Amino acid sequence: MKIFYGVQGTGNGHITRARVMANELYAAGFEVTFQFTGRPADKYFDMQVFNGYQTREGLTFNTSKGQVSYLKTALQASPIRFVKDINALDLSGFDYVISDFEPVTAWAAKRQNKQVIGIGHQYAFGHAIPRKGSDPLAEQVMKLFAPANVGVGLHWHHFGQPILPPIIETPAFPEQVQANKIVVYLPFEDQQAVMRLLCPFENFEFHVYSPDVIESKYPHISFKSLSREGFQRDLYDSVGIISNAGFELASESLQLGKKILAKPLHAQMEQISNAAALEQLGYGRTMFDMDAQVIEDWLHNPHAVRVTYPNVAKVIVNWLQSGMPKMDNDFVESVWDSVEVLQVKHGQVVKPG
Repeated sequence: MKIFYGVQGTGNGHITRARVMANELYAAGFEVTFQFTGRPADKYFDMQVFNGYQTREGLTFNTSKGQVSYLKTALQASPIRFVKDINALDLSGFDYVISDFEPVTAWAAKRQNKQVIGIGHQYAFGHAIPRKGSDPLAEQVMKLFAPANVGVGLHWHHFGQPILPPIIETPAFPEQVQANKIVVYLPFEDQQAVMRLLCPFENFEFHVYSPDVIESKYPHISFKSLSREGFQRDLYDSVGIISNAGFELASESLQLGKKILAKPLHAQMEQISNAAALEQLGYGRTMFDMDAQVIEDWLHNPHAVRVTYPNVAKVIVNWLQSGMPKMDNDFVESVWDSVEVLQVKHGQVVKPG
């Protein structure tokens, strides 16, 4: 069976999810062709698992200083190139077409009357889940950006809806963590501003991953280039993470029992809604601006939540092999029955007096 799998490459979360899906699809004997859009081809990293993937320009959101600009997004779009890419993509030889919010694949399949299976967090927004920061433009973008005939939405909780848990790797829970080690991933923020914000908290070690590495003036703050392996290693034995409110990283952090402090991108409905869901579920703290007081309070609070999620990628692969039966209540409940929410209290870090 042959699958064409389109992945939105603007953020690393979609790619992280695709890595997990790739391993399960290969193990099940599927032949998969991956396509990534949304960033320059030379900006992808650690892509070996995708076996000769394709890249196209696609569409991406313009972000600056922690905020999405829909005007700049529209001005920088290349509609002629986008249409050409859609027309050039031949999907006739594939049994399944999957889109993880990737527009070229979704619209090419629509043009060729091929069924599109949408797998990803964005497809959960077709259901009644926590939603905040919405407006008519954001709703239309979410609906039309990468439309699917069958949407498999993912979220941290089911909210009584036919959606599945996150697709993440399920590593062993760390037996020990470094109580003062914090991972920081705020790629859409000004990195100098991030450094200034963190510099007063000298009792903590901050490992800052950034697409634009800068030189740190402080021994307790280190900036590191993007690396999947390096990031995972630092996240594993850290006590918590400060990041934007992307879905996949928060999912991994919950699986590992990390404290979460999320700063959603301004004017980005998905991230603002994610932040609202984290607060509603009691899974993390949020800040809407770079707030030193919020960071200080969060750093000295040892409470975290660990959520044990099943191998959802394997569940979906089995579902594909079974001919995609309807995901009814019994199916969805059987997946969520194995999810457990545990309260974690990490070693207390003494607040300087």
